[in-house]
Amino acid sequence: MVSCLTEFPPSSIADDYIYGPIACLSNTTYFFYLVAGYASLYVLPLDCKVVRGSFFLISDGDATFKERAEGILNFRETTVDYSFTGGLLRNCSLCEHGGRRCGFSPQRNQTFCMNHGSHVKIIAATSSVAALVVLLLMVAAALYLSLKKRYNEEIHLKVEMFLKTYGTSKPMRYTFSEVKKIARRFKEKVGQGGFGSVYKGELSNGVPVAVKMLENSKGEGEEFINEVSTIGLIHHANIVRLLGFCSEGTRRALIYEFMPNKSLDKYIFSGYSNNSQELIAPNKMVDVALGVARGMEYLHQGCNKRILHFDIKPHNILLDYNFNPKISDFGLAKLCARDQSIVTLTAARGTMGYIAPELYSRNFGGVSHKSDVYSFGMLVLEMVSGRRNSDPSVDSQNDVHLPEWIFEKVITGQDMVFAREMTGEEKEKMRKLAIVALWCIQWNPRKRPSMTRVVNMLTGSLEHLQMPPKPFVSSESHEMS
Repeated sequence: MVSCLTEFPPSSIADDYIYGPIACLSNTTYFFYLVAGYASLYVLPLDCKVVRGSFFLISDGDATFKERAEGILNFRETTVDYSFTGGLLRNCSLCEHGGRRCGFSPQRNQTFCMNHGSHVKIIAATSSVAALVVLLLMVAAALYLSLKKRYNEEIHLKVEMFLKTYGTSKPMRYTFSEVKKIARRFKEKVGQGGFGSVYKGELSNGVPVAVKMLENSKGEGEEFINEVSTIGLIHHANIVRLLGFCSEGTRRALIYEFMPNKSLDKYIFSGYSNNSQELIAPNKMVDVALGVARGMEYLHQGCNKRILHFDIKPHNILLDYNFNPKISDFGLAKLCARDQSIVTLTAARGTMGYIAPELYSRNFGGVSHKSDVYSFGMLVLEMVSGRRNSDPSVDSQNDVHLPEWIFEKVITGQDMVFAREMTGEEKEKMRKLAIVALWCIQWNPRKRPSMTRVVNMLTGSLEHLQMPPKPFVSSESHEMS
């Protein structure tokens, strides 16, 4: 017999080994049940325990356990098999006298002893650990959401303070719902930049535009401020025009004039060419290089403040309907005074393969507008060769470094290998581009020409160009201003 603090109705399966509660013994505090000796006490609630001296010997005949239990309570005669119950009573008595609980395992067909509350302790310990883990996860999630909200609020405040400073001189400001309408709910994705995705859209007057959606929590709003504070206030034929912007909570967007021919890299590398898109012709290549140079000259010399781009590369040179180049993506740009020769940066910025050496180590010189000149030189070398300066798919052990390869061709007067046949005049134009580019990639920034000098070199004759020193080797002669 067992005593429990709570009443529970035995299930249909439990009827085979549990009977009760016994009405004549139970009250509102204790509920008594008869339990078969072959049943495990784990089937009972945790608050149940065996009543000492309450073992009954019942027959193991054809009657059900319920019928045998009712027979005991009604004081009917019964027979028992002492071959089993004798050992059961003796073992359970030893357990009870030792202050422990008696149980029976049907699998092993024998009794066993267990400590009072051991099952409760295990469950309680497991529950405590699980509750602690859940509590820690809830605290961590709440802390993360709180910090993220505060971070986004700080970025929003920073952006709004900047926009307030610029007043009405900035481009038109749109709401996010207006941006969605302009971008036609972002259905036509045309590109992916370093700071977000670009979608094709259309203004209310039918003018096609490109809408760049800036990714959340990138650059602490710096890329947005850089774009608006640079190209938002300047107009040049070779710089992409910013028509509007959106800053609404964590959502920020930039709206540019649409460039139908996309970026330059699709027309100078043979891997991009296909049946409907040919590589750019040498004559047009000179025009593109000259257009980029003029745009950079304007950034360095034509504005109230000098604008350093820090990410000049083919992907950031867009082409309009007439293949006129326009510099884009000013997310890494930095403003400085026109007479400031050296600028301070906390870390290198730009794209691998186009970053000037002084951005990695100040041992090569100070960071200045000459760092953009280096990137321009690498861009022109890729245009001339049709090869990438930094291509992870090419085995570097079997591939000659691009600037050195072009330098050897130029210095020995050899023709460079191109993807198409060219006339003598076209070869001269390509040679001029190569010489100008080699001047631009000198490791010592003082030996690189300014963009004004680059424009003059590109518009001048080949005969007036000096041969550059070998790239990456310091030479105290051959300095350019």
